[in-house]
Amino acid sequence: MKRILTAMAAALSLTAASAESWSLDSCIQYAIDHNISIEQRRVSARQGELEVTAAKDRFLPELSGYASQSFNFGRGLTADNTYANRNTSSFSTGASLSLPIFQGLSAVRNLSYSRTNLQALLEQTEAAKDDVTLNVISQYLQALYASEMLKVARINLHISQDELARRRQLLEAGKIPELDIYSAEAQVKQDELSVTGAESDSITAMLDLAQLLNLPSAEGFFIKPLDDTNPLILNPDDVYANADANNHSIRAGRLNKEAAAKNVDVAKSGYIPRLSFSAGLGTNYYKTSGFSNESFGAQMRHNFSKSIGLSLSVPVFDAFSTRNSVRRARLQEESARLELEDSQNRLYKSITQAYSQAVRAAKQKEASAKAVESTKAAFDAMQVKYDNGKANATEFEKAKSDYISSLLQETQARYELVLRARILEFYNRIN
Repeated sequence: MKRILTAMAAALSLTAASAESWSLDSCIQYAIDHNISIEQRRVSARQGELEVTAAKDRFLPELSGYASQSFNFGRGLTADNTYANRNTSSFSTGASLSLPIFQGLSAVRNLSYSRTNLQALLEQTEAAKDDVTLNVISQYLQALYASEMLKVARINLHISQDELARRRQLLEAGKIPELDIYSAEAQVKQDELSVTGAESDSITAMLDLAQLLNLPSAEGFFIKPLDDTNPLILNPDDVYANADANNHSIRAGRLNKEAAAKNVDVAKSGYIPRLSFSAGLGTNYYKTSGFSNESFGAQMRHNFSKSIGLSLSVPVFDAFSTRNSVRRARLQEESARLELEDSQNRLYKSITQAYSQAVRAAKQKEASAKAVESTKAAFDAMQVKYDNGKANATEFEKAKSDYISSLLQETQARYELVLRARILEFYNRIN
């Protein structure tokens, strides 16, 4: 027993984290701050803000000014309906105003659609953060699990190395055959290979986590263990009720459905007449060579004109353009409805699966913990029997294998329980 405890301490010391170890929360925050997909969602949200601004700007009038200068040379038609060689020049300037009075409700409806679409884009940004968070939680626990498996592999190797040294002493005392030494040496070699494989798995898991965080390098990257070794398993119905109301993916789906319905109204605006107001100011100057012309200033004053007007546009037949736009918008609305329903089904499936896996892992953890105690007691008893010549090497290796196997099963069940409970806790949060 003393030798096993010493081996455990040695294994733990080999994986001790540095003072700059990362916690799960710090990993999640770093991943969110440096994830490209989230940044792309933020860009899409900013584009949505510009669409809202553009929709508001459609209510504003349009004001424009103009000026033109032209010169004509050579023969041209005169007032006497004859042709003569004359050079003419003209200049005109003015300003025009166009004010939409009634746009068939398209501007109002488009603004409402743009605002709802912006809300959906913001929720999609938060949903992207949720996806990153879940991935980090899963990979973080995978890295911890790989580290625990490495500890068990090293414990197993230390036990085999100690047993080999003890058997050599027993051989010198003439208590065991030489064949048992060969068996112990072979077991040490196998356990060394197992440690090598576990080290590779642990390094790979840490590299995967570092890459998920978009770290430039995994060198010097360590993580802290979690404290919740006995987490609470939440009720799946309660979790789904909270998730259906607060999950960002579901919120985005509802907003997309609402925006699609408003887009149908935008398309229907093509059936409604439109009324606009216009006003203009203008003047011009004209000069013909060989004739007496008023001065530039006099002509600009005398030719000054003003205009106002109303324009009514009544859609009669637009080659079914509006009808087709409405049909397309309705198909988009149906697609958004189906996508929301699919998201809700996938969410419910994820929660119920996490719950069933958590319950199963809790039972396995409890059973494997008892198995660790019983196999440990059997292994200690077998060591005494083997030392006294009352058991052979095969029986000893079988007892040790059972003990190590129970340790592995307990570790796997423990981390499976933590992962599934964390997923349920994540979905249960109220934003």
